[in-house]
Amino acid sequence: MSTDPTPSDTPTAHLNAPRRAGWAVLALLLGLSLGLPAAAAPVARHPRVAHDLHNEAHGAGAPKAKWARDVNGARYVQAIIVSKSADPDMSELRAQVLRSGGTVNAVHPAMRAITVQIRASQLRALADRSDVVSLSPNRVTQRSFSTLESITGSITPNVRTYNSRSAYTGLDGSGVGIAILDSGVMKLHDSFDDGTGTRRVQRNVNMINASLANWTSPTGSASSLSPGSAALASYEASVAADSISIQDAYGHGTHVASIAAGRYYSAKSSIAPDINGVAPKAKIFDIRVLDGYGVGSVSDALEGIQWAIFHAKEYNIRVLNLSLSAASTESWQTDPLCVAVRSASAAGITVVVAAGNFGTNLLGQEVYGRIGAPGNDPSVITVGAANFKGTDTRSDDLVNNFSSRGPTRSSYLNSTGTRVVDNLLKPDLVAPGNRLVGAAATKSDRLTWNYLATFFGPALVAPLGQVATLAETQMLLSGTSVAAPAVAGAVALMLQANPGLTPPLIKAILQYSAQPLANANLLQQGAGLLNVDGAVTLAKALRTDLSSAIAAGSVAAGGTLLAAGKTMPVTASTINGTAFNWSRIVFAGGNQVLSGSALFTKYQPIWDPRLTWASGLVRMRNVSYWSGTGIPANTFAKSFTDVAALNQALITSGVVSANVIAGSSSLAGQTGVFIPTATLAGWLNSGSGTVLGTGMVLSEGMVLSEGMVLSEGMVLSEGMVLSEGLVLSEGLLLSEGVVLSESGQGAVNPAEDPSLIGEP
Repeated sequence: MSTDPTPSDTPTAHLNAPRRAGWAVLALLLGLSLGLPAAAAPVARHPRVAHDLHNEAHGAGAPKAKWARDVNGARYVQAIIVSKSADPDMSELRAQVLRSGGTVNAVHPAMRAITVQIRASQLRALADRSDVVSLSPNRVTQRSFSTLESITGSITPNVRTYNSRSAYTGLDGSGVGIAILDSGVMKLHDSFDDGTGTRRVQRNVNMINASLANWTSPTGSASSLSPGSAALASYEASVAADSISIQDAYGHGTHVASIAAGRYYSAKSSIAPDINGVAPKAKIFDIRVLDGYGVGSVSDALEGIQWAIFHAKEYNIRVLNLSLSAASTESWQTDPLCVAVRSASAAGITVVVAAGNFGTNLLGQEVYGRIGAPGNDPSVITVGAANFKGTDTRSDDLVNNFSSRGPTRSSYLNSTGTRVVDNLLKPDLVAPGNRLVGAAATKSDRLTWNYLATFFGPALVAPLGQVATLAETQMLLSGTSVAAPAVAGAVALMLQANPGLTPPLIKAILQYSAQPLANANLLQQGAGLLNVDGAVTLAKALRTDLSSAIAAGSVAAGGTLLAAGKTMPVTASTINGTAFNWSRIVFAGGNQVLSGSALFTKYQPIWDPRLTWASGLVRMRNVSYWSGTGIPANTFAKSFTDVAALNQALITSGVVSANVIAGSSSLAGQTGVFIPTATLAGWLNSGSGTVLGTGMVLSEGMVLSEGMVLSEGMVLSEGMVLSEGLVLSEGLLLSEGVVLSESGQGAVNPAEDPSLIGEP
């Protein structure tokens, strides 16, 4: 498929975009400070219509977003409609779109959603439908961006040890599939060799324009893609990109994939094995949703996630990495990307998402509340970035100032029209994200650099001093985009050690075993720094049949979670000579901080991947599979239903709550959500905290446990952003959060860290 950029999508245009965004922000700030007259009162927004979609639909002047267009004096928009129709094909909803003169560009049954082009004046009528959950714009998407083995704790007796440059013993991700939703993966790069000449990139699929979510190729029909059907075969042929010569023109996806699962061993190369990724034998599935300039659409991302879900059991895709995120104004409950990743989690796929690189503003000041979608969803593992200071020693590591801080500031309007902010604790943890060496994509038939290496070679390539060799090129990148795949690789190792782990249990293990970094709070680093050694150790202690037992309904709250003959491991690790206690911190329920060995010795119902609990709301998301002659049972996901969870225990007795000892949230007092993670972890390791005598229970649709509260107006006013699309590059789009003047860390300076240039 052709993915050539439009004339406006030129390298110069992309390089100038952040500058234009910066001037726009400056103008906004100056306008506010000069007391310019307020705009006319806006048209009332329907609570099911996203804020940015509403503004563009009713805005004066020419459209500002790519997903809006004026045709013959009428405003048209591309929108994604999330539905709760009992009909997975959403036939009646699609029919209304067509009757309204619109087109249905794509159907996403895994999310119970459709992408449409429609006249803006028809949005309210669609929002009024009882089977509609939300309407969101089809936002633009952009990329978000071994020493690695050593600094993550992948080289320990509990994980793997090297005997020689080409031989090692232990866990390497073998058999586990990692799907990379990005700009593509160069299959022929030696980083994806399995050591025998066989490439580990199992499939390359291209979702750019696959959903037909563009202005020139609309369609009003939807085909039923049942396994074995001609329609499915035609669709698969249309997205297949296994044999195209340029599989990653931009270069971001190849680097991301190599951090998760690169294996740099070649007879031609003098590169030492420390260039390896975290899971150097994992299978890789390239799902391309970004073009040669790192740009795509949310609709294409939904198609990519749906492809991974459909093929998950067929290919054993257990991990999905999204080093991108959306500047969404919507709550996790309705945002399309959030709905999509919850479907993936319910299907047993662990989703890892970059937190974003918006930790500072244009002046280098620290800003809270900058987590985008789907990193704002409670089901995913949201990863911030740490600076390992160029050393293997973990004692000097700190949180990068560019790494996005929590809490989530997405919101919704309640029944009275009042804005309710999610305020979920994020990120979940941090991982190395500074100047990581990884694979650099080139054209497979000749040595021509990818876009990033071409335009930022002095910063990304020159410092390595390498002799460019086809299929062996490397470059440096920094950002949460390269921190996330380090965690994705760790998840693959955990699943190799224990294939019965569920996505929420995997996240809890990663948090519980993380190393708290000094001088960073819960909203800056989550539970702490990735500790592969500890995560694998704890994973090995747990029963390996949990996932199947949950599906069969044969495990009850409080049931045994430890494997036969196993006990809880010592909650401490030693990596590269640095000994440290685990954080023993787990986020749950959106704003609860839990601890204690009972989380892992007893089965907690929140380890069910179909269950989502945040801020008192508990939902159950169930998957239905295709069935019929010749179709393997419970293999190919067809659609999902989302319902309120039944009354049940969520947390059992014996679990420890840290909410009370953390205290009320105060930035100045460093308490509550602003408490240093290391301080809270120290108290928990010494036995502090409240042991829950009765656990936490969902009763009459409510969970009566308040958790850690961030009161409105105390620190943040408006939160995430009203901006177009996924903007993860230079961080120039200022959110509406209150700016904190002192961050304790200097501003991002490309001269100090040139690998950040051009990096999300």
